[in-house]
Amino acid sequence: MRVITKISDLPDYLGMKVGFVPTMGALHEGHLSLMRAAKANNSLTVASIFVNPLQFLPNEDYGRYPRPIERDLELCEAVGVDIVFNPTADELVGDGLTTVAVEGVTELYEGLARPGHFEGVATIVAKLFMLLRPNVAYFGLKDLQQCLVIRQMVKDLHFPVELAFSPTLREDDGLALSSRNRYLSETHRRAAPKLYEILRHISGQVQANENSDAALTEGKQYLAANGFVVDYLDWVSVPDMRSIREIGESSESALIAAAYLGKTRLIDNILL
Repeated sequence: MRVITKISDLPDYLGMKVGFVPTMGALHEGHLSLMRAAKANNSLTVASIFVNPLQFLPNEDYGRYPRPIERDLELCEAVGVDIVFNPTADELVGDGLTTVAVEGVTELYEGLARPGHFEGVATIVAKLFMLLRPNVAYFGLKDLQQCLVIRQMVKDLHFPVELAFSPTLREDDGLALSSRNRYLSETHRRAAPKLYEILRHISGQVQANENSDAALTEGKQYLAANGFVVDYLDWVSVPDMRSIREIGESSESALIAAAYLGKTRLIDNILL
């Protein structure tokens, strides 16, 4: 496995089919499953490990975001990654004068709660696509809105890359795998699976044509009673993230949620 930190050292791939997995490190089984998929379906597997400063708000956890780089590199090598691109912020961001803004799908939910976040994501993903020139890029659907933002960017800017989205991987108790789960205290870790639990409950109510407004209100009350501070809990259409309330309003939809347990912000979703 080759580890590259400088843009100038990135190789030509000589016509090889490249599968790419972008990450911020602190790797878990969700990341590794994407790398295995890339390895199985491409002739060269490339991963990036880069904690992107552009997608963090000033009051967020950029400074303390976990960076266990030696362990991450060992995991990449164990699953058969061929190249790891691990640039510094100075190398990849530079002065940061040019950014990519995706309209529409970024306006609500994560985009509203974290202004500027998706512009930071889109800018760095666009740079990685241009530098690494993958044929296929792999993303996890836990970050559903991010996946839809990247899909819109690829479509609008005509990036020659296929996107592969994989289902959310979970712990045995249902908690979605996330690098930030390590922030949870023991008490909050025991409560955290209730976010997925209530999404599943609301999913059953919605698909049984019960009152969706009442189900969502009940869900917010349940989370608050179990120690969560809810950012949002809603039923939306895919791919435009428009709030909906009835079966048939969208051919594809999802229940989405974001909530704090203590200082840890959890997000999750269920595709319907």
